[in-house]
Amino acid sequence: MKKNNIITPSILSGFMELLPSDQLLFDKMMNTIRNSYELFGFTPIDTPVIEKAEVLLAKVGGETEKQLYRFARGKNELALRFDLTVPLARYVSQHYSDLTFPFRRYHIGKVHRGERAQKGRFREFYQCDIDIIGNGTLGLYNDAEIPSVIYFTFKSLGFENFKIRINNRKILNGFFESLDSQVTTTEILRTVDKIDKIGDIAVGNELVALGLSKNDAEKILNFLKIKGDNNAIIDALKTLPINSNLFKEGVSELSEVVKNIKSLGVPEVNFIIDLAIARGLDYYTGTVYETILTDYPGIGSVCSGGRYDNLSDSYTSNKLPGVGISIGLTRLFYQLKEAGVIKSDRLSLTDVLVVPMDKNDLHFSFEIATSLRLGGIVTEVYAENEKFSKKLSYANKKGISYVAIIGENERLSKKVTLKDMISGEQRSISPEEILVKIKKRIS
Repeated sequence: MKKNNIITPSILSGFMELLPSDQLLFDKMMNTIRNSYELFGFTPIDTPVIEKAEVLLAKVGGETEKQLYRFARGKNELALRFDLTVPLARYVSQHYSDLTFPFRRYHIGKVHRGERAQKGRFREFYQCDIDIIGNGTLGLYNDAEIPSVIYFTFKSLGFENFKIRINNRKILNGFFESLDSQVTTTEILRTVDKIDKIGDIAVGNELVALGLSKNDAEKILNFLKIKGDNNAIIDALKTLPINSNLFKEGVSELSEVVKNIKSLGVPEVNFIIDLAIARGLDYYTGTVYETILTDYPGIGSVCSGGRYDNLSDSYTSNKLPGVGISIGLTRLFYQLKEAGVIKSDRLSLTDVLVVPMDKNDLHFSFEIATSLRLGGIVTEVYAENEKFSKKLSYANKKGISYVAIIGENERLSKKVTLKDMISGEQRSISPEEILVKIKKRIS
């Protein structure tokens, strides 16, 4: 919209843009997640935001395909990546001979989905992914390590009450196949995956609309309601009269994963088998995960993923099974801010604002700033020709703890008048003493 030849500044709906204080908090969360991933030995990669459309379309279907941002550039059909997992499959296939397996990578980057913009749902958002890719085979213990990473990461973010809900797609597929229905398991899975959003009655109605009998739809809903502690659910699954090798394989895998999760130090209060966890994406083949914050169930899943054995088969003949998870950081940050769970506590990264009183003090001010920076202290110089009161106001507004005042006396004595903006105390101090004092405050 233009007014007097000036374009009104605005951004598109479904895109998030933060003020500096919130950006600092967002980056702090991102760095916490990055540090957690690296602690488990995952190494970073980055892939292009724009991929060939045929690469992404090879592994996307259903609702996600409709959300893909696609466009043409010359003869090329292009698309924006909608997640970080499909680009990973392309990456591993393309660089297969240069990688060491099992390949453990993390990737933090923006993805794009053209879904309906609404509160807490974005069209452009950051995902924080980890994946372990095997060459030919990938041991089931990796499926147990992923919840260990989730547990450590959310503990590092400051959360105590959260639940990692796990399931196995083989159990679901084997159970659905035992119904001997003409409805595909993919259609049933996509419907079951909505149960947290629309409830079991609506899911039951949708299952019948797909072509299932009311009796089969009721069997599915009753199956999904099997509850208890992890051992009780495993025991219940083993006693079900289901003659499906796929189902039995899934129960065996889930049982082993649960035992290994316990061995990795994840308390049972933080993980539970939930047979309603299906994951809507088609490429999952085994273990699946979703994580919720127990105190804030309205936020929904904050971390999800699972095992996929055939994700790379569109790009290579090599068998490259994998398992991984993704944290939707943008949505998580927004929801936590809205709920008042997290608050911005800093407006700036600056520890010291160096304030020269006039232009004659500039060079010494620059020397002081350089010595502080070399000592690891985040330092700004306010060199603008403004009133001293305005310079102090600047420090207050940005939440800067210390102001180093430099005038003629300081310049001649090679000292600094350091003002503590929190206590109001100020005293003459050497640059070396500033380093000691501020590092002590920061620590």
